[in-house]
Amino acid sequence: MSESNHTQLAVIGGGPGGYAAAFFAADMGLEVTLIDLEVNPGGVCLYRGCIPSKTLLHAAKVLTEAREASHFGIEFSKPKIDLEKLRGWELGVVQKMTGGLGELTRLRKVRYIQGRARFVNPTTVEIQAAAGDTQRLTFDHAILATGSRPAKVPGLSIDSPRVMDSTGALMLPDVPKSLLVIGGGYIGLELGTVYNALGSAVTVVEMTGGLLPGADRDLVRILAKRLEAQFHSILLNTKVLSLNEEKKGIRVKLEDADGKQTEQLFEKVLISVGRVPNSQDLGLENTKIEVDRRGFVLIDGQRRTAEPTIYAIGDIAGEPMLAHKASHEGRTAVEAIMGHKVAFEPNAIPAVVFTDPEIAWCGLTETQAKKDNRAVKVARFPWAASGRATTLDRNDGVTKLLIDPETERVLGVGIAGSGAGELIAEGVLAVEMAALASDVEMTIHPHPTLSETVMESAEVFFGHSTDFYQKRRS
Repeated sequence: MSESNHTQLAVIGGGPGGYAAAFFAADMGLEVTLIDLEVNPGGVCLYRGCIPSKTLLHAAKVLTEAREASHFGIEFSKPKIDLEKLRGWELGVVQKMTGGLGELTRLRKVRYIQGRARFVNPTTVEIQAAAGDTQRLTFDHAILATGSRPAKVPGLSIDSPRVMDSTGALMLPDVPKSLLVIGGGYIGLELGTVYNALGSAVTVVEMTGGLLPGADRDLVRILAKRLEAQFHSILLNTKVLSLNEEKKGIRVKLEDADGKQTEQLFEKVLISVGRVPNSQDLGLENTKIEVDRRGFVLIDGQRRTAEPTIYAIGDIAGEPMLAHKASHEGRTAVEAIMGHKVAFEPNAIPAVVFTDPEIAWCGLTETQAKKDNRAVKVARFPWAASGRATTLDRNDGVTKLLIDPETERVLGVGIAGSGAGELIAEGVLAVEMAALASDVEMTIHPHPTLSETVMESAEVFFGHSTDFYQKRRS
């Protein structure tokens, strides 16, 4: 091997975990090679996930706010939607972000190879480059960060442009008159929000008894109430038995909890039932790397696999499958490779559902506390008592703290409401720093802001919230 075909660190996958790891390693002085299929780093998040979806969600929010401005006396004419221009704007945002990452790669002198890598052995990968040539690269250490892809439902994935996954939906080929979203998780609800705002009659079908399974029900109820008024229909405890394409759309056979079967015709169908890790065709059989039954690579606290030279981060390394979790795992893996005493042990990984209203949470949830039979005190502050929420005509929200009744430590935070994703970081810091409810209560928040609801939730715990009356605690 020539010296040019060896690297200290090979990072396989250029998403938020991969490029964060590569950049941090380069900043720490390591020689780094980053390998990905795209022209520039970015991964699913930037090309087909977080960034394009939030771009379209912003457009949806503008449309919704324009319609609802009539509540306080401002009327707009019916908006004209230029789909080609909207797609162009979405693409422009993606290109700006990925192009910036390409420049950061060059500035850090990270060697970037566009291609697909497979392990030949624990210290070598074979790379099938986009240009068609094949090369081998040896390494001292490697970080596997190949991400995930949309899951498929056996028997429902038919070959038709009328049936989309999340990647296809983000391309915004058109705005169908009717859209069925299969799956009431965060991806389906976010994309349903976009298409509803653009003019589609959206129906959501979810096989469990509620939207966003796993999230706290009091937070979900606030979102569900608004979506029930906006969407054409939300069908819970309902299964999709079959999809059949006809001239005018997709005929869908449904079965409810009582076993009653019905059929409906939809112009398009979006299948959004989660994601699965990209752990196939990587040559893992040529290493000691172990994979569980769901396809996740098994790792330890340092993100090291069963093969000492290879680490794994991000979606391929297990849930939660979130970009920010992957980025922090990348830093942990690099520090471990450099011999630092480190482990990935966060007390709180925030989750945000970017619907309208948004839902965000971190740390311990009520759902998990009940499952673990753990005693907690829940302090809720309703946004109906928030001056700022009222000025925004959006007081359909709540902020809550989960507090240890003995130590009064903040164990978790949950927020449902406009901009919840921007507010949750304070909750993450409180949980990570082991803050007490009194710390949050005594921290002066600016008025009038939605952030005050975090402080006032702590005041609720002590029984003296300024803006929300409750029976005095003994």
